[in-house]
Amino acid sequence: MDLGTAPTAAAGLVLAAGAGRRFGKPKADVLFEGERLVDRAVRLLRDGGCARVIVVTGAVELRVPGATVVHNPRWATGMGSSLIAGLAAVRESAAVVVPVDMPWLGAESIRRLRACGSRLAIATYDGRPGHPVLLGAEHFPAVAASAVGDIGARKFLAANPELVQRVPCDGTGSPEDVDTPQDLIR
Repeated sequence: MDLGTAPTAAAGLVLAAGAGRRFGKPKADVLFEGERLVDRAVRLLRDGGCARVIVVTGAVELRVPGATVVHNPRWATGMGSSLIAGLAAVRESAAVVVPVDMPWLGAESIRRLRACGSRLAIATYDGRPGHPVLLGAEHFPAVAASAVGDIGARKFLAANPELVQRVPCDGTGSPEDVDTPQDLIR
């Protein structure tokens, strides 16, 4: 990490549009440790240095204090359409993307991605790619073109490994996601 590089001015982008079929209800509205998952994700991004946070909704209407809410009318088609809707609302030079169902991510992972000096970066844990993901605005059109169904930026990132900076985030939190209510019991 280049400590001489100023952190990237990035919007935080929370993908929170899904119906949570396996969970039994939309995960964004689920309480965990006294806080909705969507509010926890917004706090994570703010604590990581994102001055503006955008939340993409769909299956359920949400009011999210401290965030810009963007409704994705095509939410049922998958995460790809939510990523496209969210990126369209970003005015900053980059976006740090997190799914709403990863309550154990840590703000330090956001800070590391913003400070890495790259315009395309992905957090790694034990060498494996995970979230968050940083996307520079110059990549938004190509990311949007490859985002279909439940595939967000993954296809674009895999097709352009030479552009992607892998940022070790071990010890900053966990990239585990929540699929069922039992996943919240640890």
